Amino acid sequence: MSRLVIVSNRVADPQDAAPGGLAIALEEALQRHGGLWFGWGGAVTEQSPAQPSIRPWGAVTVATTTLERCDHDSYYSGFCNNVLWPVFHNRLDLAAFDPSFYEGYQRVNRQFAQQLLPLLQPNDVIWVHDYHLMALASELRALGCQQRIGFFLHIPFPPLVALGAVPQHKALMQALMAFDLVGLQSRQDLQHFESYVLAQADGRISHRHHYRAHGQQTRCEVFPIGIDARAFAALTATPPAQQVQATLEQEYRQRRLVVGIDRLDYSKGLPERIHAFRDLLERHPAHRRSATLVQIGSPTREHLLAYAAIRRQFESLCGAINGDFGELDWMPVRYMHQVLTRAQLAGLCRSAAVGLVTPLRDGMNLVAKEFIAAQDPADPGVLVLSRFAGAAEQLQEALLVNPYDAHSTANSLDQALQMPLAERIERHQKLLARIEAEDVHWWCQRFLQALDQCQPAMPRKPRLSVPAHRLVAAADGELPMTRPTRDGSFPYLRVVSGSAPAPRPDAAAIRMGR
Repeated sequence: MSRLVIVSNRVADPQDAAPGGLAIALEEALQRHGGLWFGWGGAVTEQSPAQPSIRPWGAVTVATTTLERCDHDSYYSGFCNNVLWPVFHNRLDLAAFDPSFYEGYQRVNRQFAQQLLPLLQPNDVIWVHDYHLMALASELRALGCQQRIGFFLHIPFPPLVALGAVPQHKALMQALMAFDLVGLQSRQDLQHFESYVLAQADGRISHRHHYRAHGQQTRCEVFPIGIDARAFAALTATPPAQQVQATLEQEYRQRRLVVGIDRLDYSKGLPERIHAFRDLLERHPAHRRSATLVQIGSPTREHLLAYAAIRRQFESLCGAINGDFGELDWMPVRYMHQVLTRAQLAGLCRSAAVGLVTPLRDGMNLVAKEFIAAQDPADPGVLVLSRFAGAAEQLQEALLVNPYDAHSTANSLDQALQMPLAERIERHQKLLARIEAEDVHWWCQRFLQALDQCQPAMPRKPRLSVPAHRLVAAADGELPMTRPTRDGSFPYLRVVSGSAPAPRPDAAAIRMGR
């Protein structure tokens, strides 16, 4: 059986008590296949990047690299967070197109390739995750990598006009075509990808799901990511979740909770959510004092100006609605700028009458699926979901809304708060059946099966060759690297003290953070 190699921008802290997102999504795949997880460990240095460190984590091998300060600023803060993220979420007004950002993006993708290549085994299957590493396959092929390489984009794929605004869009898409398989979240994402390939890259569809452009062919399909629905439902019975439920029941008594759980990101539509809730209270006064919006806005990327601005705007709107409608014993909005554990989130979802998930644009949005999983089947809450979330394609029994239309969203909130029990149960049963059938295990299996069917792309001529004797056998605890030192020799990668050498690791379990 092939070993699985996961590559992502960040490698999680093993001590993280609340792993989520990518971490949980990939746990099953690593348990089944065994493997290696490679990525940035979070350290930023002032000098050239050190060789990666290797350590065992359970039965999985973890390899982490560092980033030089200038590369972190141009690659991560620059091209990833100031170009790709806003553009892929249709916020061109927030993008900053500095040429140095893309140069840093190329350098870091090349660094990842150079440091990953010596760790690979001939039959490895490489699965690369998200927009940070769209150029990685191209860099690996340039070094002679012959293994299958798949890529999954967790965020939306942008429409042609948005992607075309990126000055380096042609080079970026040419690099993406070096992957054997590209996975996207939704049918709309696939339509956007296809439109670009046909219109901008002068490409063609060679046969079903196969696209040819820039002299390369890649397979591109939709693989909507899921959650472990049964595991999340089980969290509602844990002491932390039950403590949350008891606290909310005591504090809010007969009041009905509308719950929002988001990172404080401009793509999540948080100001628009407050406008809709204000509209609900203005036009449906019966919900005053009886409905409360509990909004979790967890901190994220606070060093970036756009995120500081959205926080100021959102907190100002929360203060205004509470000032206008609040009473001594009731406030319409309860806002918390903090991170809750997964068990606490499960308890919060279980207590809610309505789950309000209204991003302006989202690749999938797993909170919508977690809300469904956490409900009491005998008395479930109602999901109000943005039609601009990838999850809307699967969750048609939710109340789908346009988050830009406060009036319509308020009407859907009113409908959700008054929905009869029989209708709530019927909708929930269909939604639950779907997220249990199309869960994270289904997602992993479908992607890896599709990747296994791909023929690896022929590598381009390597940029440098590694002397054969360097690849045969290294000293105990060392692995050869492909980047030569100034004197032309090839340094060795040293395994972290106290851990076993990892040329052929077996993997069984891993808990990773997002």
